[in-house]
Amino acid sequence: MSTQGHDKKRVVIIGGGIGGGLVAKTLQFGADVTLIDPKDFFEIPWANLRAMVEPSFAEKSVINHTDYLTNGRLVISHGAGVTDTEVLTADGQQFPYDYLVVATGHDEAFPRTKDGRLKQYEAENEKIKAANSILIVGGGPTGVELAGEIAVDFPKKKLTLVHRGARLLEFVNPKASTKALDWLTAKKVEVILEQSVDLTSASDGTYKTSNGESIAADCHFLCIGKPLSSSWLGETMLKDNLDSRGRLMVDEHLRVKGRKNIFAVGDITDIPEIKQGYLAQVHSQVTAKNINLLMNGGDESKLASYKPPKGKPIALVSLGRKEAVAQFPFMTISGCIPGMIKSRDLFVGKTRKTMGVGSKPHAKTAK
Repeated sequence: MSTQGHDKKRVVIIGGGIGGGLVAKTLQFGADVTLIDPKDFFEIPWANLRAMVEPSFAEKSVINHTDYLTNGRLVISHGAGVTDTEVLTADGQQFPYDYLVVATGHDEAFPRTKDGRLKQYEAENEKIKAANSILIVGGGPTGVELAGEIAVDFPKKKLTLVHRGARLLEFVNPKASTKALDWLTAKKVEVILEQSVDLTSASDGTYKTSNGESIAADCHFLCIGKPLSSSWLGETMLKDNLDSRGRLMVDEHLRVKGRKNIFAVGDITDIPEIKQGYLAQVHSQVTAKNINLLMNGGDESKLASYKPPKGKPIALVSLGRKEAVAQFPFMTISGCIPGMIKSRDLFVGKTRKTMGVGSKPHAKTAK
């Protein structure tokens, strides 16, 4: 991987997820780009549940950073400090910047390498295959999609989904929630609402709910929201730019408020919208466009603005390999038609093309 010439503006991106990775890929030939990420791979997040039931699918959805970042600098580390002029990493390296992009998303317990991630999926798959009964905790999109994937690929498994809310998928309208519940019930998934599970009290394959019910399961999967990866920023000069929930406050151009050359994209922003991967991609496109403008001496009055979607959010939740429930601004549908939009390949081919790595990974050569 080549490094950039010193005549180019220095852009440092902290976080190599769906947002940060796309900014790095977009700017790498017009700037001296440094991507800081604690892992050596980029992952298409909405495909990871398919990879749990079909580990080979991860060969397409887990991509080495160096496959798309061919003209930049990859630093495998965590961000640890930010000053007006440089970023400090957890292993003590310092990287000066002219423009900074914070895209650290949520805290995830990922392995450091792509190979480690692929092995993790294989282990999850073995866990599913070995179990006769499985408990899923959490009825948001992750829990519902995982239940759908297992119910379709392993129809003989006894599945129980417990959700503390009054309905599944609370970020969509009640009609979409009901369609998802009806589909899961038809697949013989037991759905328990308005209860939680104390996973620490599990004994001999028995889990207790908050109402005292007992659930027998050979294993469980926790599918609840993860904390933002922003606590480290509270020890930096950006501490006053965090809101009460740990999100970076940004203006309409996605610049951190009060900062001319620091941007934020993805889940870490305080934009009032449902946090979805495709919106992080839009954040990245707006941010890359604005950094390009500023690097080339453009007028700030011409900076692009990000406009959050109005009305009901567009939402597509997969239900196995062929079906889905979809909420559009003017209608809610379920079944094979929305399934054709998302469930077949989960937008993996399209996302790979966006990242410049082709719709399919290169075939491995025999050793």
